[in-house]
Amino acid sequence: MTSRHSRAFLVFGLIGTAAIGLTACSGGSTPEATSSSSMEIGSVDLKAAGCPATISIQTDWNPEAEHGSLYEMLDPSTVTVDTDAKTVSGPLMAGGEYTGVDLEVRAGGPAIGFQSVPAQMYTDDTITLGYVYSDEAVQNSVAQPTVGVFAPLDKTPTMIMWDPATYPDVETIEDLGKTDAFVRYFGGSAYMEYLIGSGLLKQEQTDGGYDGTPANFVAAGGKDAQQGYASAEPYIYENEVAAWMKPVKYQLINDAGWEIYPVVVSARTEDMEDLKPCLAALVPVMQQADVDYYGDPSTANGLILDLVEQYDTGWVYSQGVADYSVETQKELGLVGNGSDEVVGNFDMDRLQKFVDLATPIYEGIGSAPTEGLTADDIATNEFIDDSIGFTK
Repeated sequence: MTSRHSRAFLVFGLIGTAAIGLTACSGGSTPEATSSSSMEIGSVDLKAAGCPATISIQTDWNPEAEHGSLYEMLDPSTVTVDTDAKTVSGPLMAGGEYTGVDLEVRAGGPAIGFQSVPAQMYTDDTITLGYVYSDEAVQNSVAQPTVGVFAPLDKTPTMIMWDPATYPDVETIEDLGKTDAFVRYFGGSAYMEYLIGSGLLKQEQTDGGYDGTPANFVAAGGKDAQQGYASAEPYIYENEVAAWMKPVKYQLINDAGWEIYPVVVSARTEDMEDLKPCLAALVPVMQQADVDYYGDPSTANGLILDLVEQYDTGWVYSQGVADYSVETQKELGLVGNGSDEVVGNFDMDRLQKFVDLATPIYEGIGSAPTEGLTADDIATNEFIDDSIGFTK
């Protein structure tokens, strides 16, 4: 799988940059949060739509720009931060107006012991929705089935990167496969089975022992390649990894054929019927928050940077990375309307093509999906408002 819990975990000692943002507060939570009970409900009433009093969303990693649309729905002046649980909560806002319910955003990765989001959702039934990658949805369709209702990103930022000075003629992962480069990745990532099985990389040149730090990449002096996120590592390696400080080149695994939807807001399949009235009102709010965040990410990014500092997990996230991430997501089409004029919906033909591609791969590694699984089993456009999208 390619979920964010297998992301690079850059530690302070390696790049020496701390997050900057709002003033961090000591203790278990921030003291200045405002109670939502006294707030007037605006034009969107999620309480009347039957949403839970607190909508709890489990993310796949520490706070970061790829999660920006979630934090866009929080007002930093009204949030409560639990530094032990690594959660932030407050009135759920839509266009600056209170919606009648609260939103809790839970950090993933180190905050949940690097457990996958589907596993966490099936461990903790207080989670309303979670970030589930579509390859995870296929892989876990038997034991931990989920249905995606909103896709804030259209493509995964996951990439394979290499040193262009060492490999000046390499433009793609396929080109890399024709070299002797050693390619490190997180073991268990199904996309690597695809890259090997399709002949883009050779089995003997891959190593599933990537530990998430720059150490081995730097020590190899440019001879090795490794996985990463196109919306983070290129900036980090060129600007913040003191022992490297030069560009890397990369190709998205999406562009090599592994066309998943990442960080899909998903519900447990068994909860879908009960959540339908809520989702019909909530998903358009999420769509608009996505558009609003990428139009002006400054407020949400300030909250993200402050949370990174307060959570203090060892994850390093600077203003420079956040700014780079937003611009790169837009530049590479990681965020956008996809093939139409609508944000957050699924191209079901594309998703079915992926299900067909991934099913035999998961069968081959002993994680067979539900027999006869289709795209309609793992995602729906039922709650999408077709009038909401990015302007071109």
